[in-house]
Amino acid sequence: MSGHLAQYEKKKEFLVCVDSDGCAMDTMDVKHFRCFGPCMVAEWGLEEHADAILARWNDINLYTMTRGINRFKGLAIALTEINAQYAPIEDLASFTAWAEASPELSNDALSRAISANPGSVCMKKALSWSRAVNASITKLPNGLKLPFPMAREALAYAHERVDVAIVSSANPDAVIEEWALHGLLPHTDIVLAQDAGSKAYCIAELMKKGYAPDHILMCGDAPGDLDAAKKNGVFYYPILVRRERESWEEFIASGLDRLLRGEYAGTYQQEKIAAFLRNLGAEA
Repeated sequence: MSGHLAQYEKKKEFLVCVDSDGCAMDTMDVKHFRCFGPCMVAEWGLEEHADAILARWNDINLYTMTRGINRFKGLAIALTEINAQYAPIEDLASFTAWAEASPELSNDALSRAISANPGSVCMKKALSWSRAVNASITKLPNGLKLPFPMAREALAYAHERVDVAIVSSANPDAVIEEWALHGLLPHTDIVLAQDAGSKAYCIAELMKKGYAPDHILMCGDAPGDLDAAKKNGVFYYPILVRRERESWEEFIASGLDRLLRGEYAGTYQQEKIAAFLRNLGAEA
């Protein structure tokens, strides 16, 4: 199992890419409830409006079509709304411009941006927030960081037949720790997380290893996962919010086999995307 695209080599003809938080791991809600939102309130001193701000943070990151957005893009949306509705955010424009334009959205990339713009108060606070989030996540009890029912079984089933790549926008150390803790990591071939680039970029780089587009399936729970699949012309399999076990069971029973038999395109793919959009309150 490699963590670097340059060293990765294709072993099988098919590839399944799997998101981590909210897809394989039942960690998305607890991380936002206990880490992301509260750390933002603390970093910017927003305690006076904490309840409303935290509720809106969860809407942005969990319950709407921006579910699963990169942490820095989510922060840019939240801070822009906070600046308009609750409290001024100093130097907001420099951070939002970076979050919009940067090809890499990670702590390292933000640190480099700060070196080039050392006067940016907001970028410095965003990096402080992100590091605090990571530290807070590491302190979460292991009992709150569990795989979804049937996810481990599905990954084991898939790995016997296809190459498996973790493609996540989460912190890489957290992904590796959580997947290793629960025995998921041995069922993967490469870990591509926040530091590797966007999900679309990672899939595109994996395609260069020799996989045909119709031999690649992206499993995810958020619109960004679907977008990453569409941008690369590969298939998408949704893990539906509040129906995760059922989704993984169907992946084992029919989803993966359809991919392997060349029967994923057309009606089945259209049905999966429609169900995914309905699940998040959008129209297909």
